[in-house]
Amino acid sequence: MTCFFTSSPMVPDTPDLNPANGFIHELHLAVPYPCRAVYICSNPDDWEKTDEYAVSTAEAMERAGFAFSSFEVLDGRNAEDAAALIADAQFIILCGGHVPTQNAFFRAIGLRELLDGFNGALMGISAGSMNSAGTVYAHPELEGEAIDPDYERFLPGLGLTDKSIIPHFNEIAGDTLDGLDLFDDIAIPDSVGREFYVLPDGSYILSRDGQEALRGEGYLIRDGRMEQIAQDGDVLPLE
Repeated sequence: MTCFFTSSPMVPDTPDLNPANGFIHELHLAVPYPCRAVYICSNPDDWEKTDEYAVSTAEAMERAGFAFSSFEVLDGRNAEDAAALIADAQFIILCGGHVPTQNAFFRAIGLRELLDGFNGALMGISAGSMNSAGTVYAHPELEGEAIDPDYERFLPGLGLTDKSIIPHFNEIAGDTLDGLDLFDDIAIPDSVGREFYVLPDGSYILSRDGQEALRGEGYLIRDGRMEQIAQDGDVLPLE
């Protein structure tokens, strides 16, 4: 399996795929032409939004030279078909959204087990990348979550990588939630004994042949400290 763990695959504020850091080139190397694709939702009940995002993603990829023999959406409408859809897929897209909601759906359909032996290409987008980790860091993002003592910040994920990812650094740096700074008051304190890889849009982690590399700008939060570990254009192998 070749995996692309992205913050966002799109050029910010446009509907087009982002070629930065070799992303489109590497995706072409991994995705067959044409391919059978499955787009997996974040909210199994929000069909309208899922369909909207699925169409925009497929159209962006087609404009970038990809082609699909089929492009199936997997959500609450056809969850019982998950095993057959995954077994037939060559390319899987895990969409963005609310991390705990998507995590619950992935567990409900047994996605981790269904991906065992999958040999195609997979692309995570935001929440989809976050939920790909063995241990997911579901940092609070909705009002009330940061101060809710029952909110679970660490969840079991798909185990496709051991890297816990925080996406959209370019958008959320400096933001506050429930009166708390997302990084200084939440993510950095939560990192004691853990590691979080922070990605701006346009950067991604590529996992191929058992090796992972951060491509583009990135930051590491570890044991209560945050540092920049790569710049745009860099390829940083990860252990």
